[in-house]
Amino acid sequence: MSRHTRVRAGNDRASLYAEITDKIIAELEAGRIPWVQPWGTAEVKAPLAMPRNAATQRGYSGINVLILWGAVIEHGFSGQSWLTFRQALGLGGHVRKGERGTTVVYADRFTPEDERRRAAEAGEEPGAIPFLKRFTVFNPAQGDGLPEEVAASVVPPPPGQIGPRAEALIAATRADFRIGGARAYYNTTGDFVQVPPPAAYFEPINWHRTAFHELSHNAGFQIMPISVSTEPDAVASGSTEAA
Repeated sequence: MSRHTRVRAGNDRASLYAEITDKIIAELEAGRIPWVQPWGTAEVKAPLAMPRNAATQRGYSGINVLILWGAVIEHGFSGQSWLTFRQALGLGGHVRKGERGTTVVYADRFTPEDERRRAAEAGEEPGAIPFLKRFTVFNPAQGDGLPEEVAASVVPPPPGQIGPRAEALIAATRADFRIGGARAYYNTTGDFVQVPPPAAYFEPINWHRTAFHELSHNAGFQIMPISVSTEPDAVASGSTEAA
């Protein structure tokens, strides 16, 4: 039986929307709000990255990102990669019996042949019918026998995530600039700036915003050291407020 279902406009589609909405509300009620800051949190065991399909390496988008982040947090998965049941089999492995998958969706439009013919005869543009497909995906942690590179679930960061001009400007500040961890802050006692790695950010622009926001704290402390607290990690940024 197919692992996905086409859902056209109507009660089924409304039910799917309600199902996804309820899932997001449950995440909010549990205190999990991954879009408050533009990088992952320390509680998540998985690498800080956007979710991807482990077989095709294509990234998930839209509402699926929130759904999959929530699943990683809820189940404590160690990776941000996902597979369908058949993809796991195609890679020589399998999903363990009893494992429950996570539902993601695909939205698109299609034009029936009858509509194309009708529009051609009438000299009109054919109308398209919106549809949704449900897909059930599994984290590699839910399978056995998968290739090592898939089971590891580590998504390598794409190269060139820091703009050359940004790198040059950071170097020109002569600040002690450190990349790593899951927090963004300026340490006044140690006089250094630290931000999570670029791969941890959901949008590359937000890494740059965070980096220069924290560097502004460094510059401010050099100019007016008395006005800034000297407690370690006293100056921290939520990054989105720095934009």
